[in-house]
Amino acid sequence: MSPSDDDFDTEHPFDDGEEGDDSVEACVWQLLLLINPGDEETAMQQFAAYRDAVGHADGAEIEPIRVISQVIDWRSGFHVDADDTRALVQAIDELTSRWNLSVEWDGDPDDDDFHADVDAASLFAMAYDSLTPHGYTLWAWETDDGSYAGWMTLTRDNEPMRELATALGINMRLGSEVT
Repeated sequence: MSPSDDDFDTEHPFDDGEEGDDSVEACVWQLLLLINPGDEETAMQQFAAYRDAVGHADGAEIEPIRVISQVIDWRSGFHVDADDTRALVQAIDELTSRWNLSVEWDGDPDDDDFHADVDAASLFAMAYDSLTPHGYTLWAWETDDGSYAGWMTLTRDNEPMRELATALGINMRLGSEVT
């Protein structure tokens, strides 16, 4: 056995009977890895919380994005009211601080005038433009209640993120495309 064979699957979070890369759980696991770049421990904790949340539910009734949103909120992702630009700024700042990054907000987000003159789409665009040179992408996913939700990945993972989002039925868009 080679060293790489020995390392493989020693702490694999999936059950032996799972289908592999095509299963919903496998897609959720891969998504959690993408939104927690370099932080597999957090991804594992969130995956355990995901599995616990869906453990007793009928698989046909589960919307993966709803459960994912709950297990990642304010750590690896966010879900804020549409009109709450302060919460959006705070959520994005919280995400970026994980990688010692900060967003250039083109103003002072602690100032009331800043929030009077800005909307969520503008904030997404500012954050997206600020993060891109550092190799990160801000994503937004469509909610059914008019709120805003999203997460960050490494830019090199944009295509795998799109594929996983499609497989999980998540309508994703780049932060620069939020309207």
